[in-house]
Amino acid sequence: MNFLIPMAYADTAAAGTPPGGEFMQFILLGGFLVVFYLMVWRPQSKRAKEHRNLVGGLQKGDEVVTSGGIAGKVTKVADEFVMVEVSDKVELRFQKHAIVAALPKGTLKAI
Repeated sequence: MNFLIPMAYADTAAAGTPPGGEFMQFILLGGFLVVFYLMVWRPQSKRAKEHRNLVGGLQKGDEVVTSGGIAGKVTKVADEFVMVEVSDKVELRFQKHAIVAALPKGTLKAI
């Protein structure tokens, strides 16, 4: 057990204040928060706002793509659901938040 004693002495000698002091720790924390805001929080909130505007502005006749990759034309808009015509006489009901993109008019005819 004698071999553990030098390590214990070395451990207490290494303790101390960091080279920049406590002020440097606050600067690093603040820098981390700024980087987190710029790289994660702001872009995510921007995408969420754009999606809210897309879903809120859906109208009959819009051409859309769902999160599953199904493209079609909106035939009916309700509070939480939309009816999407994917083929002649084939309509599917989707929740509004499943719509991920609105296509320019005439895109479905070109496909």
